[in-house]
Amino acid sequence: MPQVTFTFTWSARRSLRLEQENLERQHYLKELKRRGRQAILLKKIKEETLTSKAKMEDPITCQDPLVHNALYTGNLEKIEELFPKNQTVNMIIETKHGELRWTSERMGLWSLSYEQELTTPLHITASRGYNDCLRHLLLRGAEVDLAPGGKTPLHEACENAMTESVRLLLAFGACTNAISEDGLSPLHYCNSTESLECAKLVLTYGANVNCQSEEEEDTPLHIAAQNGLEEHLKLYLQYGADVHKKNNEGLTPLNTACAQPHRAEDTDRYYHMCKELVDRGAKVTVCDLDRVSPLHNACKVANHKVVELLLEQGARVNDMNYSGNTPLHNILQVVPFKLEHYPERTVRALLNYGAIRLWPGSIPKVLQVCSPSPRTIEVLINCYDRLKDTTGWEESVPFTVLVKYPEFYESLFTLSSKPRSLQHLARHVVRTYLDGRLRKVIPKLRLPPIFEKYLMLAFEDYLY
Repeated sequence: MPQVTFTFTWSARRSLRLEQENLERQHYLKELKRRGRQAILLKKIKEETLTSKAKMEDPITCQDPLVHNALYTGNLEKIEELFPKNQTVNMIIETKHGELRWTSERMGLWSLSYEQELTTPLHITASRGYNDCLRHLLLRGAEVDLAPGGKTPLHEACENAMTESVRLLLAFGACTNAISEDGLSPLHYCNSTESLECAKLVLTYGANVNCQSEEEEDTPLHIAAQNGLEEHLKLYLQYGADVHKKNNEGLTPLNTACAQPHRAEDTDRYYHMCKELVDRGAKVTVCDLDRVSPLHNACKVANHKVVELLLEQGARVNDMNYSGNTPLHNILQVVPFKLEHYPERTVRALLNYGAIRLWPGSIPKVLQVCSPSPRTIEVLINCYDRLKDTTGWEESVPFTVLVKYPEFYESLFTLSSKPRSLQHLARHVVRTYLDGRLRKVIPKLRLPPIFEKYLMLAFEDYLY
């Protein structure tokens, strides 16, 4: 077949070029429109993000007494009505309370000042154990870790020992290691006997058992020791709590437990706590920043059972703290305030483990302070074979004490006119020879129990 060709005139070529340019222009305009739509979409997304962020930073604030009343009384029906959707469940509740404060610049007067507290519906219901209300708010999207007032709802629930509230919050993802404005974790707020189950739940969900508070650097183990929480302490040890951890004052949990003042009826509880810590490897010789040992502290609170435990474990009986006090000094200073704790038992334990005797010249001062506890005076005097100078002893003992314990103090004052009994002198020789080894050697001698007790300064309520 013959090849067919076309010859394009100048006008035809110009027409084709114009058509090509027109097509390119249309393509360019379409591209501009497409880019414009994307820009508008991006702008819209950005605006929505900023709005959402603003909403998060500036949540709804409520001062309505009706809302407050519904939350603080746990009125589920009213709460369901007031919080039907997500945007209101995270509202900030502003509460104000008045309290008297000393205002020196106002001519030294007590003035009524109002303090504002910020909280949320979740905090209020969690801290009061309104679990149906709490569940409703959580299902409506309440932020479980919101903390406008410095604490999360989990902190509040632990502090108030609301076990079921804690369980609900954890099930909805509450952070077990959240730190409050005061630098405390939820475990730090488990500081009452009733909060044991709360502590168990928080640990089960991954709480750090060795977390330290920001200022005091206390661990949950320190908190348990401070508050005498024996079951909490055992729980934390089961989860691997560090018994050697020190706080900012250099106190270990053992030293903390030894330092806590307590009632006489709580003596056994603190003893069991200290024994648990010692059994887990706590060192009895570790001192705080002032060189105060657990033994110093146990003597200061007059817990004779803890004192004997520490001495059995190797506590140094004559160590001095930075104030120059030995454990014996510490117990003698508190004798008149700790009579129900049997301070004489602590004094006897220290002397039987080799505590250095008092300088005889200080006995009048000791009588003046410790005379309400005759047995304390008895064990102190029985550490000497004789005392040369007894002048001023009678004047050192208050008249009310003399009237209450006439026979004992009569036997004390007659020591100046007659020697001690031969039996006592023999005891003194043995004790002096075994100085520092008394508790180790005496049980090996297999003496009759009555002789052994006598050598260990058994109380007789009379000086022979």
